[in-house]
Amino acid sequence: MHELQDKTLYQLGFMPGAEVLNHNILQAYLNLGEKDFFRRSHFFGGRFENLYLEKSQIPEIDLLMQQAVHYAAAHLGMPSESIRSGFWINDAYPGQRTSLHDHVEYDELLSGVYYVSVPDHSGNLILYDKDMPVEVVPQEGMFVFFSPDILHEVAVNQSEGRRISIGMNFGPCADTLTAQKSH
Repeated sequence: MHELQDKTLYQLGFMPGAEVLNHNILQAYLNLGEKDFFRRSHFFGGRFENLYLEKSQIPEIDLLMQQAVHYAAAHLGMPSESIRSGFWINDAYPGQRTSLHDHVEYDELLSGVYYVSVPDHSGNLILYDKDMPVEVVPQEGMFVFFSPDILHEVAVNQSEGRRISIGMNFGPCADTLTAQKSH
């Protein structure tokens, strides 16, 4: 089993079998149409940064999210069964970037991103440790996990291709919250 690599502000993980998995995810994603997304959010720079769909539309995402939950559980010191996860797709064309934001919205305990397609110079993830930027150079098959309250953005895609990643958040299952409140 692959383990997380600790960095100062974030942790890295890698998806076993990423090359084949990413190919399948990318092909399925590119075959989707506008009507296949049940929600879009964060309109910035002429595009919706976050595209939401059901896992069943790209079955390989289920395998990806199982690995992500395994990493989240290890990081949070919680059993996998007590963690709920959500995901969305971020598709950045040349010249696009992702705006500065955090994920402090609900009860998230951990945030992350997984890289499906990363052309050279397609934009680094920039995490802010107070006011100091920390850049993470993305790689296909790589997970980056960080606290939801960390401000972050993605630099401009200066490649000729699309950078496609999967954003994710992890929080406690409703059963976990109920059990915590009763103690």
